[in-house]
Amino acid sequence: MSASAVERIWFGTGLGARAGRAALWPAAALFRGAVALRNRGYDRGLFRTRAGAIPAISVGNLTVGGTGKTPVAAWLAGELARRGAHPAIVLRGYGDDEPAVHERLNPGVPVVVAPDRLAGLAEAARRGADVAVMDDAFQHRRTARMADVVLVAAERGLEPARLLPAGPYREPPASLRRASLVVVTRKTASADAARGVLDRAAAVSGVPGAVVHLAPGGLVRASGGGEGAVPPSLAGRRVILLTGVGEPGLVRDQLEGLGARVDLRAYPDHHAFSNSELAEAADAAAAAGADVVCTLKDAVRIGGRWPASVPLWYVSQRLTV
Repeated sequence: MSASAVERIWFGTGLGARAGRAALWPAAALFRGAVALRNRGYDRGLFRTRAGAIPAISVGNLTVGGTGKTPVAAWLAGELARRGAHPAIVLRGYGDDEPAVHERLNPGVPVVVAPDRLAGLAEAARRGADVAVMDDAFQHRRTARMADVVLVAAERGLEPARLLPAGPYREPPASLRRASLVVVTRKTASADAARGVLDRAAAVSGVPGAVVHLAPGGLVRASGGGEGAVPPSLAGRRVILLTGVGEPGLVRDQLEGLGARVDLRAYPDHHAFSNSELAEAADAAAAAGADVVCTLKDAVRIGGRWPASVPLWYVSQRLTV
């Protein structure tokens, strides 16, 4: 099933979307029960939490994507380094893209991929780190942390909080009570809308919060095309958005906010693009006189396999607090 089809089921209001969610409700109810039992086990001390080799800060979320977790974790690691610490990024590593993105955003900061986060913290310490940022670790309760930073996307808010597979939630909003800080990230939502989500999160969690803005920065040349290609102005231009991220619709909305006319080609998160998919997108762009744009996560997955007929650009993200 394509990423766009999943989004329609999760967030759609039509009869087909409602029927899809209804069919998935029994599985979602089982998942909710399993999550509740696991969390209760940790809350009551039935499951042990273990300290790692170095202190850790977790950056996570309640949902399966779209909150800006990777850029926020990278920003936090960069801030720690600027303040004199020796941070490392420790992550589960569901694909090769996220480690490569962290290496691109913070050259010189060790990136440790480890399904066992305790082993990852030990490896980070061996590589000279004195603090770790654990990317996507809110649900990984086995490893102790100094703080839990939990992200909520302003564009989606907290309702309706449908759990997997009927919706994007890994656990319900009440779990925000475990957080040390709730950060509402906004990409296309207004500042007022983000503050409204922050107020609702505070009412649920009772913990401090903040709003950050993830705005599109400049277009960066990824690969392909002839010498001398320059980043195009997107106003009024047709763009083929080739992406496999958690919520491709938010990336599309960002580009449309810059004035682009977007043809979205969405694939599942962490999608490994085939050479034929890349060639098809490049041929379509050449025929239509369009620009091909992706995210940094997509660009590192594509690497040097992009056809040379047209340039491939990725849109950078600028984080402001």
